[in-house]
Amino acid sequence: MNKTLVLRIQDMDCAEEVAILKKALVPLVGNEDALGFDLLKRRLTLEIDANGPADDVILQAVAQTGMQAEPWTEQLTESPSFWRRRGRVLMCILSGLSLALGFLAHATLHGIAAAIQGHGGNQFPIISMAFYICASVTGAWFVLPKAFYAARQTRPDMNLLMVVAVIGAMALGEWFEAGTVSFLFAFALLLESWSVGRARRAIESLLDLAPATARYLCPSGGEVLEKLVNEVPKGVTVLVRPGEKIPLDGIVTKGTTTVNQAPITGESIPVDKVSGDEIFAGTINNQGAFEFRSTSKADDSTLARIIQMVETAQTRRARSEQWVEKFARIYTPVMMLIAFVVAFAFPLLFSGGWEFWIYQALVVLVIACPCALVISTPVSIVAGLATAARCGVLIKGGSFLEAPALLKVIAMDKTGTLTKGEPEVQEVVPFNEHTRELLLRKAACLEANSEHPLARAVVRKAEAEGIEYQRTDNFQSLQGRGVEANLDGKQFWLGSHRFMHEKGNETPEFHAIAEALEQKGCSVIAVGTDDHVCGLISVSDSVREESVKAIRGLKNVGIERVVMLTGDHATSAATIAEATGVDEFHADLLPEDKVHQIEILVREYGQVAMVGDGINDAPAMAAATLGIAMGTTGTDAAIETADIALMADDLSRLPWLIQHSRRTLRIIRQNVFFALGLKALVMVLVMAGKASLWMAIAADMGASLLVIFNALRLLQAEEELPSGGRTGPSAN
Repeated sequence: MNKTLVLRIQDMDCAEEVAILKKALVPLVGNEDALGFDLLKRRLTLEIDANGPADDVILQAVAQTGMQAEPWTEQLTESPSFWRRRGRVLMCILSGLSLALGFLAHATLHGIAAAIQGHGGNQFPIISMAFYICASVTGAWFVLPKAFYAARQTRPDMNLLMVVAVIGAMALGEWFEAGTVSFLFAFALLLESWSVGRARRAIESLLDLAPATARYLCPSGGEVLEKLVNEVPKGVTVLVRPGEKIPLDGIVTKGTTTVNQAPITGESIPVDKVSGDEIFAGTINNQGAFEFRSTSKADDSTLARIIQMVETAQTRRARSEQWVEKFARIYTPVMMLIAFVVAFAFPLLFSGGWEFWIYQALVVLVIACPCALVISTPVSIVAGLATAARCGVLIKGGSFLEAPALLKVIAMDKTGTLTKGEPEVQEVVPFNEHTRELLLRKAACLEANSEHPLARAVVRKAEAEGIEYQRTDNFQSLQGRGVEANLDGKQFWLGSHRFMHEKGNETPEFHAIAEALEQKGCSVIAVGTDDHVCGLISVSDSVREESVKAIRGLKNVGIERVVMLTGDHATSAATIAEATGVDEFHADLLPEDKVHQIEILVREYGQVAMVGDGINDAPAMAAATLGIAMGTTGTDAAIETADIALMADDLSRLPWLIQHSRRTLRIIRQNVFFALGLKALVMVLVMAGKASLWMAIAADMGASLLVIFNALRLLQAEEELPSGGRTGPSAN
C-alpha cells in the first residue's frame, strides 16, 4: 500500500530548484511520476511505496540539496524567521553595497578608468579586494550549497556554473568582475523569486475573497449565531447585510439585492438577485439585506473548488515547459564541455595565450547560465493561469492553457450551452375575442398548481408582465395530456396540440398556426373550454444572448467549424442552428452518438474542443482534445471531466480564451528566443575572441529581465474581444 508524504520546501521558487529536487529524489522513490510539485505553494507531494524510503531519509535528501523541507500543514505552525523571509533580499543588498564600496575605493585610489578595467597598476587595492570578495560571497550565499551538491553529484547546473565562473575570475585577478557576476546573479534570482511570488499572490488573493465568519439562524433555537465559515453547517439560513461579502454558496430565500459576481465569474456588471436565485461565496452584496439557504459547506463552495483547481493546475505542465526542462538537462553539460574546450584546447590551436582563453571560458560559463531559459515558460504559464481565473475562465493546467491556441473545430451542446437550458414563452396567440393579457392570465391560473417546466415558463411570463392570477378550483392533472380546472365558474382545459385535437375544438386555422409554431422548434400549449379555443402559447428554450456573438467571435479568431451536437429533435436543433450561426448540427444524439461525432471530427481536423454542461456531455468532453464546461450551470460530472470551466457560463469568453492561449504561447516563444538568442550572440563573440565578462553579464541579466517582465505582461487581465467588446476586470 502506498503512502503519501507532503512537504513544504522553503527555498523552492523556480523550475531549476524543481529539477535539483528531482535529481535527488527520483533515485529514492524510483519514478518521476511519484513526485508532484506546486511552485505557488512551495509544496512537494511524494507517492511512496510501502517498502520505500522513510520520511527522515527523504528530508535528509532534500537537505543535501541546500534546501529546507518540513511536513506540510495548511498553516505554518510558526511564523517564518526574519532570515527566512528577508535573507535573500538582505544578502543581495549587502552584495551590491560591497560591490559599490569596492568600486568607490578603487576609483579613489587609482581613478575611475582603472576601477572600470579592474586593475590597479602593480598593486590591486587590498580594501577594494576585500569588498569585492565580500560582494562575491554574499551574492553567492544561497547558491553555494546547491553548487556544492551539483558538484558532488557530478550533475552541473546553473548554480555550479556561476560559482566556477566567480572562482575563476578571482583566480585570474578579475576581482571586480567576480563581484559583479555574483551580485547580478543574486539579483536575477531575487527577481525570479519576486515574479513567481507575484503570481503566487494573485492566486492566494482568492483566499481573501470570502469573509472569515458568517451569521446564520440556529435551526433549533432560532437565534442568530456568528461563527467561522468552515463551522457553518449546510442548509441553514444565512443573513447578509448591504456591502458585505457573501460567505457561502446558496439560494436566496428572502429579500432582493444586486451582487457583484466579478470575483467568481468575471462579470463586470452587478447581477440582480431575487428569491430562488443562486449566489456564490466570495461575491459582494451591493445593496439590500437578504437571506439565503446555504447549499454547501465552505470547503465545497464554488470558490473553494476554484482555488483547489488552480492550485492543482501547477502539476499539469505545458508541453513547452516539458521541452524547456528536457533541453536544459542537455544544455548545461554541453556548455560546461564547451567552456572546457575553450580553456584548454583553444590556447593550443589559436593565438592569445592560456590566460586569455581561460578568461573566454569564464565568459562561456557566465553566458551558459540557463536561468532565463528555465524560467521563461513556468512564469508565463503561472501568470496565464492566474489571469484566466481572475477573468472567470478556470483552466486546470498549463497543458490546457496551450491547447485552445491550436483548436480548429469547436463542438457545442445545445441545451444549457447555446441555449439557456430552461423553456420560455416565445409567442402568445389569442383567439375568439381574447386579449393577449387575458389569455396569459387564464393560462397562468391553470398552470399555477403544476411543477412542469412548461407550466413554470407560463407562470414566469405572467409574473414578468405584471399579470395577476390565482390558483384554480378543482384542478386535475391529465398525465401526458394537460390539465383541467374551474376558473371564474367555468371549466377550462390546457394542454398540447394533440390534446386540443382530442377536445374536438381544432379548426384548420388553429391547426395551421400550431404547426407553424412547432416548425420553429416550439412546444405548443393550447387553452380552451368545451365550446371554443382561447388561444395558443408557444414555449421553447431560448438562445443565450451571447451565443451569436460568441460563434461570430470564434470564426473571427480562425476557428474553421462550429458544430452543434444535441439529443433534441431535428426541428428544434435546426431552429437553434439557424439562430446562432453554427456551421452544422447533429440532432437526436445519445451520449455515445456525441462521442462518435467527436471522434470523427478529431480524425478529420485533429484539434477539437467540446463545450457542454450536462452529464450526457461528459463522455464527449473526454473524447475531445479539449473539454470545456459551463461552470455554474454545469453538472459536477461535466465540470470534473472538463479541462476548462467558464465560471460565468458566458460563451463570449471562448474567443477571449483562444486569444489568451495564443498570446501565452507567443510570449513563451519570445522568451525562449530572447534567452537563447542573446546567449548565441555572445558565444559567437567568444569564438572570435572578442567577448568579455561584461558582455556575458549584460546578456545574461538582460535575458532574465526580458523573460520575467515579458511573462508578467500576461497578468494584465483585460483583453479586446474579436467582436470589439471587452471582458474581465481591469488588472490595475
